[in-house]
Amino acid sequence: MSAYVGIDPGMSGAIAYITSNGWHSAEPFRKGTPKDWLTYLRWIRQANGDAFCMVEQVHSMPKQGVSSTFKFGHHAGMCEAFLIAAEIPYEFVTPLAWQKALKCQSHGDKNITKRAAEALFPGGLDITHAIADALLIAEFCRRSRGGYTDA
Repeated sequence: MSAYVGIDPGMSGAIAYITSNGWHSAEPFRKGTPKDWLTYLRWIRQANGDAFCMVEQVHSMPKQGVSSTFKFGHHAGMCEAFLIAAEIPYEFVTPLAWQKALKCQSHGDKNITKRAAEALFPGGLDITHAIADALLIAEFCRRSRGGYTDA
């Protein structure tokens, strides 16, 4: 079984994963510590034997303060370091690429991606704004890396 991991690296983001048999889970960053996030990534890899991650490619944004830009970049760097420590290969994906592929271009409206995640993952998991993008990135990873075909 393979695990497909998606990371929305902002502090209000999450780590999510989907297995090749459709099981899914997500952990928002606000509910844990860096040690918890590393433990979660290691568990994903150990529980599934094989994992690949796509991380949303982030950058500073206009009118964002220096302090918040630094914190955002620091957090994104920690996510990458955790993937290396958990021995999970990864690549970066732009928001435009995964949103276009999943037909949920948000143009900054988080409600669009939340609705798309709710449609793809009905029942069992309370989809919040914090985990919606990470779940969708994990689904994009599954479709890109797992031989998914849209029947």
